[in-house]
Amino acid sequence: MFSRTTEYALRATVLLSQSHGRATATDIAEKTRVPVRYMSKVLQTLSEAGIIESQRGPTGGFWLARPASEISLLDIVDCFEPIKRITKCPIDLPEHEDQLCPLHIELDELAAYARKKLGAATLASVMDKTIVPLGLTIKGKELDEE
Repeated sequence: MFSRTTEYALRATVLLSQSHGRATATDIAEKTRVPVRYMSKVLQTLSEAGIIESQRGPTGGFWLARPASEISLLDIVDCFEPIKRITKCPIDLPEHEDQLCPLHIELDELAAYARKKLGAATLASVMDKTIVPLGLTIKGKELDEE
């Protein structure tokens, strides 16, 4: 659903939300399994957007600009590929001038839902979820796949 770049940005910010202090671009790239050059560009974009801050030098690195509870996944996604609502017919059909066709109504509702869900999820809330490896059970109950 999202580009590789957006996925990398989400990985980097989740990692920074878990870090105490600063992390270097190399460290972030290694831990998120992203090429260092690519990650450096992602980090630069996040910095320009005010999601993260950075400092150069031997004691430098990257860190979140705000608490993880104040940074939504939508904030991060919007830096790279904003999920746009459909407000008019994308192919400019005159018969759809006053309202969207059924297809574009559905697509706009999906965009609205995605923006709402991503806007409600913060870096902190994502990290609050328990991760259970596949095939394990909790207290004798088998876990269902979702």
